[in-house]
Amino acid sequence: MILGYMRPTQEDSDCQQQAELLKSCSCDRIFQEAHASAKQRKELDALLAMLNPGDTLAVARLFTLADSSIHLAELLDVIEAKSAFLLSLHEQIHTEQQEAYRFQDSVRHLVQFQRDMISEKTKQGLFEAKLQGTPAGRPRKPDENVKRAITMYESGQYSLGQIKEATGISKSTLYRYLEN
Repeated sequence: MILGYMRPTQEDSDCQQQAELLKSCSCDRIFQEAHASAKQRKELDALLAMLNPGDTLAVARLFTLADSSIHLAELLDVIEAKSAFLLSLHEQIHTEQQEAYRFQDSVRHLVQFQRDMISEKTKQGLFEAKLQGTPAGRPRKPDENVKRAITMYESGQYSLGQIKEATGISKSTLYRYLEN
């Protein structure tokens, strides 16, 4: 069986373009999501549960199926575990017609590449920020309670317990702000 899947997109909110493409590949059944949200994809879950060995899951474009490369890799694993295939019409991908290098392996390498690049760029940015003396993380914005706690502490008239009770600022938070 060829099982089609579609969900609304910005360019195809009523799924008409996707429906035309999926009809061209003679889908036996088409599953259509009612919304574009990445969460609660009930029709996709139903399609995957119905997928049998030898079936093909057909989509107009890969991004209508998956929300990220990681999500695509996970879906490919599910499809492969069911001994089924993926057909993406726009990208002209059909995993039943495997070449020397499998599409699924390509996606796995792409996912790992993206993870490595994000990690490397994050580390590089943190290193450069450290060289410039910029602290890592979200910049602190002292609110009125922190300012009041610092003023109370510096006056020497209040204990740490009294400062915490009056401002809600803990001892460790107060000391952290005093170090800066």
